[in-house]
Amino acid sequence: MKNKKWAAFVLISAALCLFLSGCVPGDGANSASNTAGFFMGVWHGWIAPFSLVYSLFKDGIRIYETYNNGFRYDLGYYMAVISGFGGLALSRRGKKKEG
Repeated sequence: MKNKKWAAFVLISAALCLFLSGCVPGDGANSASNTAGFFMGVWHGWIAPFSLVYSLFKDGIRIYETYNNGFRYDLGYYMAVISGFGGLALSRRGKKKEG
């Protein structure tokens, strides 16, 4: 039973990595005439940790899209990074002990 759970975990993790690697910043999907917008900023903010690891193995991959439309992309990226990482920190607060 333990081997089946481990195999399922590895398979799901590999599929997730392949899925996320298809839309990382710097993959060539955006250009000066086709810039990334607000929602791409949100997506890139959410997958920033995965993009960072992926960029160690492949040249040209970044955690932030160079070809973006400015403030709207930045706003989406910032909102995603703060909500993702800040939200986790808020949920980990321990309860105060009474007494």
